[in-house]
Amino acid sequence: MLTKWIHTIIFSCIGYLRKLKCCQYFPFTLLLDFSTRKSLENISRREEMQWRCMHGCLLASPMESEVNFLGRLSHPNLVKLLGYCWEDKELLLVYEFMARGSLENHLFRRGAAFEPLSWSLRLKIAIGAARGLAFLHTSERKVIYRDFKASNILLDSNYNPKLSDFGLAKLGPTGGESHVTTRVMGTYGYAAPEYVATGHLYVKSDVYGFGVVLLEMLSGQRALDTNRPSEQHNLIDWGKPYLADRRKLARLMDPRLEGRYPSKGAFRAAQLTLKCLAGEPKNRPSMKEVLETLEQIEATKGRSRESKSKDDSHQPTAPNGQIPAKPRSPLKSRYGVGSGMRANHPPHRVS
Repeated sequence: MLTKWIHTIIFSCIGYLRKLKCCQYFPFTLLLDFSTRKSLENISRREEMQWRCMHGCLLASPMESEVNFLGRLSHPNLVKLLGYCWEDKELLLVYEFMARGSLENHLFRRGAAFEPLSWSLRLKIAIGAARGLAFLHTSERKVIYRDFKASNILLDSNYNPKLSDFGLAKLGPTGGESHVTTRVMGTYGYAAPEYVATGHLYVKSDVYGFGVVLLEMLSGQRALDTNRPSEQHNLIDWGKPYLADRRKLARLMDPRLEGRYPSKGAFRAAQLTLKCLAGEPKNRPSMKEVLETLEQIEATKGRSRESKSKDDSHQPTAPNGQIPAKPRSPLKSRYGVGSGMRANHPPHRVS
């Protein structure tokens, strides 16, 4: 009776919080202390069939998929499934608590609780999410995530990202096949065009979804938003010309970054986004290649900072501790290109 009372309270809270769209995962580990406690290691086919027979129905396919995949896969960038609570017809999955909620909230919601993500944090989140997808794609039996989007990327207290919601995940093709054919499911705006058109699901269909989220992280805008001007409803169609042009890219970048990002790194990320959004799966990079490129962007930023600090440390200093100004060449004009002023160069952005 006590267990049922606790379940009623918890399910009521879940419904209320979902209406408020506060967050998706909560610390439900307290439920594991009751008599209905089960560990993932104890889930058996016999128990599953018993539950099906008792209640005359099948386990919900998305929930079954969650248990099948998260109960067998383990990676730092996949959310942990701790166990489940099962009473009567109610089955509740218990996940680890992700303190900072979803990436979606941090990109699109406004308010004191959601500070704008810096460039370095966005890069950190993109790299972690790419590692999670690369792990799925290179596992012994390839797994296609099928629903990669900002709301399914959860962040811990240190902004480490973890993929969640494996309800639509599917095993990849076998026997030399290039794809699997399945009913079209997922989220409009993130699903790859070949999958929407034909139902053919490729491993690289996930790469397209990653490209959509990368574009959202660069621009700070949702993939689809009818509140924008009509020509901007679809972020991908509107944003592609800006991704391809270094001079136009600044008009696409999230204004909440306030220009604090490395222009070269941003353009490399834009080029990577374009590759991920290629119309044909064969023209998209693998997630391993995506991950390598993102890590190179991060490493380049680190090297440039390090080299700059070394250069500053080797400059001679005056007795007052200031760096002396370089003498102006008498052969150069006061306002010529050779003088201390720079001509026709955009302001330098710092990450």
